[in-house]
Amino acid sequence: MIQACAPVGTPAGADSEMRDLLLGAIPALRAFAFSLTYDFDRTDDLVQDTLMRAWTKAESFRRGTNLTAWLFTILRNLFYSEQRKRKREVEDADGSHAGRLTSLPEQEVRVEMRAFQSALNLLPLAQREALVLVGAQSFTYEEAAEICGVAVGTIKSRVSRARGRLIETLGMDGAGDVGADAHTRAALQAG
Repeated sequence: MIQACAPVGTPAGADSEMRDLLLGAIPALRAFAFSLTYDFDRTDDLVQDTLMRAWTKAESFRRGTNLTAWLFTILRNLFYSEQRKRKREVEDADGSHAGRLTSLPEQEVRVEMRAFQSALNLLPLAQREALVLVGAQSFTYEEAAEICGVAVGTIKSRVSRARGRLIETLGMDGAGDVGADAHTRAALQAG
């Protein structure tokens, strides 16, 4: 009796179904990675490293569970490992490099989005991360807590504080003041 097996060099658990699931998760991974890095090149590298890690460790994924949460956990862990390694790099403390990379907005929505992104950048990383997971990526508080490795209450607190700071920074009375941008509305609406 001949048994079908994976091609030589293919990790255990890495099959065509896993490949399709990983490919389908790329847009969400890119959005989350960009919310952490604000750099397209680093985002692409982080997503690629996440996909490679997931592919080589496919046997550790329990089929039937939340693949996106598993991938976000991998991505987040890779990001923080990279951050620890980058501590010795020179930062753009005065923003001179970043200032040269900006372009003038062409329409009102772009102006609002820039204001929102600036306000989001002012948030502490832990609050920004929690807000993006719950508000923009639509993870439950429980899933976000699992991804971040903290208690559910901690995620709820971080999201609440982040929403409050955004509303204050943007000069709003509440989440109802948010303009037409869906991501902005999602991030500020109550969970």
